[in-house]
Amino acid sequence: MSTKNKKLIYTIGGLLALVVILVGIRALQIRKMMTTPFMMPPDTVTTAQAREDIWAPALKAVGSLAAVEGTTLSNELPGTVTKIAFESGAQVKKGDLLVQLDVSAEAAQLASAKAAAELADINLKRAQDLRTQNSNSQSDLDSAEAQAKQAEASVANLESAVAKKTIAAPFDGRIGIRTVNLGQYLPAGTAIVSLQSLDPIYVDFSLPQQQLADLAPGLTVHVTSDALADQIIEGKITAIDPQVDNATRNVQVQATLDNHDEALRPGMFANVAVELPAKNKVLIIPETAVLATPYGDSVFVVDEAKDPTTGQAGKVLRQQFVQLGVTRGDFVSVTSGLKPDETVVTSGVFKLRNKEAVVIDNTLAPDAKLAPKPSDS
Repeated sequence: MSTKNKKLIYTIGGLLALVVILVGIRALQIRKMMTTPFMMPPDTVTTAQAREDIWAPALKAVGSLAAVEGTTLSNELPGTVTKIAFESGAQVKKGDLLVQLDVSAEAAQLASAKAAAELADINLKRAQDLRTQNSNSQSDLDSAEAQAKQAEASVANLESAVAKKTIAAPFDGRIGIRTVNLGQYLPAGTAIVSLQSLDPIYVDFSLPQQQLADLAPGLTVHVTSDALADQIIEGKITAIDPQVDNATRNVQVQATLDNHDEALRPGMFANVAVELPAKNKVLIIPETAVLATPYGDSVFVVDEAKDPTTGQAGKVLRQQFVQLGVTRGDFVSVTSGLKPDETVVTSGVFKLRNKEAVVIDNTLAPDAKLAPKPSDS
């Protein structure tokens, strides 16, 4: 065999040996991976302690704001607008002139009626004097009295027509945006402008009939609205409807609020909380700690445990089902399933599992508050 062929055989044999060695090493690595259990690194979580607090129970509802006095002014008699005496959005007083319709014809007729009334009054006095002297009959006196009363009625009728064409503010309030113009002819009943009394203001809301026993005039209500940002308006219940709605079985309630800055306007909706006089001790946790599922609400409690392989102490999760009560701000009350001072996970609960090892880092923990004030709402 030539030297060249020997070299080729040795080269091929060396390559085969190298391949066998590499395959064997890879097989050993795969075998070790298959026999060694895979361990996920522990999740990092934020936590908070369940704590006891004293809460005044509250009844919550969604209400609608209404003016104590509010109306849309309109004309009772037809006529042409000759004067507009208000600016849209202005504050007006009771009796202030708002709109004057043309009363030139009524004014002329009124002057004639007043002259006729004066003459009828003179004739009545003359008839009364003659009657005392027995110089005329009783029928003459009766006729003079009837003519005087008829003349007075004509004057009153024309004065009423003039008054009805003079639209004035019936109460103090803020005027709306006018919908009429100078020279415009208004048929009877034309809407002219809205007038609303804004301070104080009502909030009307309804509550289920089973809560009727807890309600009473004078109870404090707290009102919030997206128009008020983080402001809370306090008021008092002033009226409870004596009748329960047949369809909804709800009772209508009305509360009165101070509205000095007129931030609240009729027609707005508002969130209402009626504060009840009783005080209850509750166990509360941040609402972000609750994992809501179709089969129940649960939280992940952090327990101390030792690693069975290394013996080192660590933190392990225990999924605990709980029953929840009322919510307030960022907190929810727990009625059963949890003890005071137990530590619960407050973020990312949807990705956790029972008996999972975790690491606690509260540097980025959610800042839960009883009265949150969102910066961007």
